[in-house]
Amino acid sequence: MTKIQIEYDLLRPLDAVLLERIAGIHGVYGMTRVQPGETPGRLSVEYDASRLTEPQVEHNLHRYGIPVQRPHS
Repeated sequence: MTKIQIEYDLLRPLDAVLLERIAGIHGVYGMTRVQPGETPGRLSVEYDASRLTEPQVEHNLHRYGIPVQRPHS
């Protein structure tokens, strides 16, 4: 298992609906942890890189209705 942690910007504030969606995504094979980031407006995602690629992670977040984008450098 190769754990990778990345952060996304949330495109809207966290609310009860988003928290419920985040809880639901834990059922996706390879997603090991999804939680609010340390910085407000961020989402921290840990996944198994031997099971998922970063584009697949982002696809699953969107599929579950979690509006995110990678931070601009």
